Amino acid sequence: MMEKTPKIYKFKPDYAVPPGETLLEVLEHKGMTQADLVERSGRPVKTINEIVQGKAAITPETALQLERVLGVPASFWNNLEKNYRQALARLAEEKALEAELSWLKKLPIKALEKSGWIPKCNNPVEQLKAALDFFGLASPGKLALVSEKAAIFRQSDKIKTNPFVGAAWLRKGEVEAQKIQSPGFDSTKFKQNLEAIRALTRAAFNQDMINKWRGFCLEAGVVLLFVKEIQGLRVNGATYWLKDKAVIQLSLRHKRDDILWFTFFHEAGHILKHGRKEVFIDQDQDGDEKEEEADRFAADFLISDRDYEELLKLPKSRNLINSFASRIGINPGIVVGRLQHEKVVPPSWMNDLKRPLCWAK
Repeated sequence: MMEKTPKIYKFKPDYAVPPGETLLEVLEHKGMTQADLVERSGRPVKTINEIVQGKAAITPETALQLERVLGVPASFWNNLEKNYRQALARLAEEKALEAELSWLKKLPIKALEKSGWIPKCNNPVEQLKAALDFFGLASPGKLALVSEKAAIFRQSDKIKTNPFVGAAWLRKGEVEAQKIQSPGFDSTKFKQNLEAIRALTRAAFNQDMINKWRGFCLEAGVVLLFVKEIQGLRVNGATYWLKDKAVIQLSLRHKRDDILWFTFFHEAGHILKHGRKEVFIDQDQDGDEKEEEADRFAADFLISDRDYEELLKLPKSRNLINSFASRIGINPGIVVGRLQHEKVVPPSWMNDLKRPLCWAK
């Protein structure tokens, strides 16, 4: 029977040991008194006494004097002091966090832990710390910034998304996008490359194709991200800007290639037609003028109005769909998806022409 690997527990004391205690131990070891130290160092009696009690800090100047008198390196005393002050700050922070635990009811902690975006924690204070680390915030008071970002997840009558779940998904993308170097956004280049990306809809959906897709985007200053959905997310994609580069973030929601491609070109429409200051979230909302404009851009870019009008006149059959898709250079599943969306054919019609998608394990 194999022995289980023992768990390693990190020791986190709930107290801070002042450097003065170590100073007393060193004095005792050398057979010296505080009075001896005062006389040899030239430091005031009050200063030495307050250092021993943890009321005064060991300054770099004092550390050098202790090095000469006691033969213990100044770096040792400086590190003791630094660690002591950090420990005090950490204890004060934990006390402050205990008063802010109500945030845990709003934040999707379990979903973040399950996704691996934050570590699993043993207590609420550690959970709140992990959430602050994830969002890149110094204190719970700054979580109001998450509230502001969460507000962009507009609620539609069809789809209800916990805004904090959406904000967390968006944050994960931002962190990944910040790691990617790209040139500034080039609108002309992006329009040109969209034609090459459209042709990729017919290619096998694999890593090689995705790399080409990302490459075409990056050449034009657009970062393409695939960020796995977390529990409770009801978002297809998002568009936002990080300084002079645009970001398109996709979730693979619905796990069908026709929806994924439409979402991408929808987000591309936002980049080309709308301002850089806005964040656009694709979550099936109705009645938004800019979202409808992005929908029209995607629909027309994939299948032009002229081609679509021609399609409507033709008898609907598998051979016809395949032939039509081949002629205009897109995947047949996209054609089926457009006809279903426009209610020209039933939702169940030729779904086998749509390719299912899944995340690589």
